[in-house]
Amino acid sequence: MRRTGQTLIFDADDTLWENNVFFERVIDDFLDWAAHPTLDRVQIRQILNDIERANAVTHGYGSRVFLRNLHETFERLQERPASLDERERIDRLADRLVRGEVDLIPGVADTLAELASRHELFLLTKGDPEEQQRKIDASGLSSWFRKAHIVREKDAEVYRRLARESGFAVDRTWMIGNSPKSDIGPARAAGMGAVFIPHEHTWVLEFAELDPSDAGVLTLQRFTELVDHF
Repeated sequence: MRRTGQTLIFDADDTLWENNVFFERVIDDFLDWAAHPTLDRVQIRQILNDIERANAVTHGYGSRVFLRNLHETFERLQERPASLDERERIDRLADRLVRGEVDLIPGVADTLAELASRHELFLLTKGDPEEQQRKIDASGLSSWFRKAHIVREKDAEVYRRLARESGFAVDRTWMIGNSPKSDIGPARAAGMGAVFIPHEHTWVLEFAELDPSDAGVLTLQRFTELVDHF
């Protein structure tokens, strides 16, 4: 049964367009290059994860922070500063990320067009404002959203503030995204419904446990299935 007249808030990265898969490819190339005599790939990746987790708190998200994380990981592995050639090599690995290319997930544009005919749509994404805005502009999707919000972090208070400022009722609002940590959990804590659309390349730092008995969470396998429910 379709819900009508709802407010739908959409995550961007890995919900509307591919994102983390490109970071993962860079990481794979980095691990191939930054071989270590005693640490294997899993151990090196754990060091990178720890550095990413710490830097996210201080520096936020985005390709520039990601490059910083790679440089710090390399220097921790080598126990010395990177040379100019090594720094340039790391920067070249992440060339595509810096360019901010956008590959829409199949069916997203048509699905948003249909949903916008019977619901009010918002976009909520976290990260570097300039970088995220570039991706929004390149996506060609902005016309379907009443407003796009770019925030440093997503927590329950961000969702509550968005509801207050935009004047919509949380009990008729749904957050749609792939991240249990940033999309589903905080939206539920703010009193909204949530639609979880898992993505196989979701960033490891976005994992969190979801309550399987929570009737306020709708799990779908594909973005296009939204039109069957909204």
